[in-house]
Amino acid sequence: MHKIAFHIAQLKVTWFGIFVVAGFMAGLWTASRRAVLRNIHPETIFDLGPWLLLGAVVGARACFVINYWPDQFAGRPLYEIFMVQQGGIVYYGGLMGASAACIIYARVKKLPLWRLADVLAPSVALGSFFGRWGCLMNGCCYGKPTTLPWGIQFPGANADWPYGHPSYPDHVHPTEIYDSLLNLALYGFLAWLYRRRKFDGLVFGVYLICYALLRSFVELFRGDYGPEHYWKGMTPAQLLSIGIIAAGVFLLWFQSRRAPAASRVDKSVAPNKA
Repeated sequence: MHKIAFHIAQLKVTWFGIFVVAGFMAGLWTASRRAVLRNIHPETIFDLGPWLLLGAVVGARACFVINYWPDQFAGRPLYEIFMVQQGGIVYYGGLMGASAACIIYARVKKLPLWRLADVLAPSVALGSFFGRWGCLMNGCCYGKPTTLPWGIQFPGANADWPYGHPSYPDHVHPTEIYDSLLNLALYGFLAWLYRRRKFDGLVFGVYLICYALLRSFVELFRGDYGPEHYWKGMTPAQLLSIGIIAAGVFLLWFQSRRAPAASRVDKSVAPNKA
């Protein structure tokens, strides 16, 4: 395994970037296919793509900078905040940034927000399936030492590995693979649920709850946090997961109460011509 996949002249193409792009494209394509079931043009999903990408990058980077400011940014040049190519993003920040971008897009285009969110939700999980393989190749988000037969071993002396990867010889939990496979299972469940949804917002609300639970589970095996990042034994992602679960529960409760209105055909969405 190597962080760099190949070079194009002086440009380094990383495996992390390749997997993130693959996940983004797979997510958009599957969402566009799902959109036709709710009379939303596939072009609407592809037009939304750049908004989601920009929101995700800004949110993911901002969350990383906030969480790791004392360790990596305090006392250093401010321009390093924007050097995303060197790594340093947080998934939950990306989720919140992409959600904000989706809200703005839906308002500008006068589209039903929660119907659009339901279309996207399974594909978000699919994108995470690809993205975590990028984390594995990048050497980040690694696990705690383990004696289990499926433990993996990183080359700790390899300068390509970022984030102060441990140099101990132990095998570690493949937390990137745990997260990836759980997200693939979540994608299958949400895709199944989408065809049986009772009201707008159901699939997205279930995604928020399920992802927060599976992420909190995987966090139990993560080994890349320093002692200063724990609060009462909880990682930053587990703390954020509490709020994400609460948001998902509230969304399900709120949308279920207005289900009859939410289930009506929205006249602002043009009928599908595909």
